[in-house]
Amino acid sequence: MRKEKALEAYLVASARMGERAAMAHLVRLRGPRLLSHAMRLLGEADGARDVVQDAWIEILRGLGGLRDDAAFLPWALRIVTRRVARVIKRRQKDRKLAGDFAAEAETSTREVGIGAVEAVEVRRAISSLPPNQAATIALFYLEDLTVTEVSLALDVPVGTIKTRLMHARRKLRNILEGENDGQA
Repeated sequence: MRKEKALEAYLVASARMGERAAMAHLVRLRGPRLLSHAMRLLGEADGARDVVQDAWIEILRGLGGLRDDAAFLPWALRIVTRRVARVIKRRQKDRKLAGDFAAEAETSTREVGIGAVEAVEVRRAISSLPPNQAATIALFYLEDLTVTEVSLALDVPVGTIKTRLMHARRKLRNILEGENDGQA
């Protein structure tokens, strides 16, 4: 993980200096994570791809304003989050619907082996959470971000992230224990 962070910081610094190869490598390195995040928030692949494509333009143009190269991923996730929020607002306004999206199980990774069934159950349980809790849980556990990084990515206070994690964990426990009780 440290090597990946060091590579990311190097690529960010190089991309800031206009190196196109570094920009392309950065997109390949972090694009899948940004896409997974957008899909979780938006609930659909096509719209998420459009959001991430637009976000990359903003991200690459804004690299000059990024002060800490090591904070690239949370910063980029925040840009994606804001773009998704704009899309959702536009959809809600157009359709006059309050709950037009739902969190979806992460589709970018494929599980195999003994834990595959459990992993699918956990992802299904995460997708049943309210979107803000699903995004928080996914960033914290699936993307392995710290509470502070999740706070930056979702553009909400650290205390809110901690509260969301507490409520989401309780709901997940109830969902997963309920599924297990039904199987026994």
